[in-house]
Amino acid sequence: MLKIGYIGLGLMGKSIARNLLKAGFPLIVHNRSRAAVEELKAEGAAEAFSPAEVASQVDVVFTNLPDSPDVQAVALGAGGVIETARPGLIFVDNSTIKPETARYLAAELAKKGVFALDAPVSGGDIGAKNATLAIMVGGEAEALQKVMPVLMAMGKTITHVGAAGAGQVAKAANQIMVAAQMVAMGELLVFSQKAGVDPQKVVQAIKGGAAQCWTLDVKPPRLFAGNRAPGFKAHMQAKDLNIVMETARAYGIPLPATAENTQLFNAMLQMGMGELDNSAVLGVLETLAGVSLPSHE
Repeated sequence: MLKIGYIGLGLMGKSIARNLLKAGFPLIVHNRSRAAVEELKAEGAAEAFSPAEVASQVDVVFTNLPDSPDVQAVALGAGGVIETARPGLIFVDNSTIKPETARYLAAELAKKGVFALDAPVSGGDIGAKNATLAIMVGGEAEALQKVMPVLMAMGKTITHVGAAGAGQVAKAANQIMVAAQMVAMGELLVFSQKAGVDPQKVVQAIKGGAAQCWTLDVKPPRLFAGNRAPGFKAHMQAKDLNIVMETARAYGIPLPATAENTQLFNAMLQMGMGELDNSAVLGVLETLAGVSLPSHE
C-alpha cells in the first residue's frame, strides 16, 4: 500500500487526511500549527517537522495550502519537498493556486524525476468530511493512475482534465460558478425580504424548479438559522476569484459578471467578514439594501 504524506491540515486538509487514515493508508502529516497534528497522531498518523522530512518517507506527498506562494515554498523552498525527493515520488497539490504556478512546479519537480499533479477539490467542509469531494486533476495520466486509490478515499468524482495546470483551470471555472450562485442566492434572499415576502418560503418554492442548485439545497438552512460560520471561508473565495481574474487578464478573457462578484467578495474582506462562510456575501447585499435576513432559530 502506498505510504502517504499530507502537508496542510486546515479546514479541508485535516478532514481529507483523516479519511486517508480511515482507508488504511500509512500517513505522515505536517502542519505549521500543531493542534491538528496532535489530533491526527492520536488517530494513528505519524508526524514530520518539515516538508522535506515528509517527502523522504513517502510514495505520495499531498499539499493543501492557502495560496500559490505557500505551495511553491513547500515544494521548492528551503526544507521543501524537492530537497529529499527521489525519482518516482508523486507530488499532489489539493490547493487552489494559479494555473501558471502549477505548471512551473510540475516542470521544476520533473527535473528530479518527480511527477506532479495539480488536484484541487470542490465540495467544501461537508465534502471533505464525507469523502465526497469533486477532484479535478492536471498532470500525467501515469501518475494519476498510481494515486487513484488514494483519491478515491477522498472524493467521489475524479476527473483527469488534462496536462499540468488543467486541474487549476477547472477549479477556477468552478469558482466562477460558485461565486455566481452565492451572490445570486444573496440577492434573491434580500429581494424577497425587502419585497415583504418570507425568504424561507421563497426558497422552498423555487428550489424544486429551474433554480435548483447545490447552493440552494445546502446553504439556506444554515443562513436561516443565523449560522454564517464556514464552510468555505470568504477570504479563500476572494483569493480564488482574484486568481480567476488574473488568469482572465493573462489570456484576454472578458468576465464581466465575475468581475462584479469579485468586488463583492473583496468588499466582504473590507467589512471584516473574511472568516465567515462564502454564503455570507449576503451580508454585503444586506448592508447595501438596508435590510437583514431574519433568523428562524
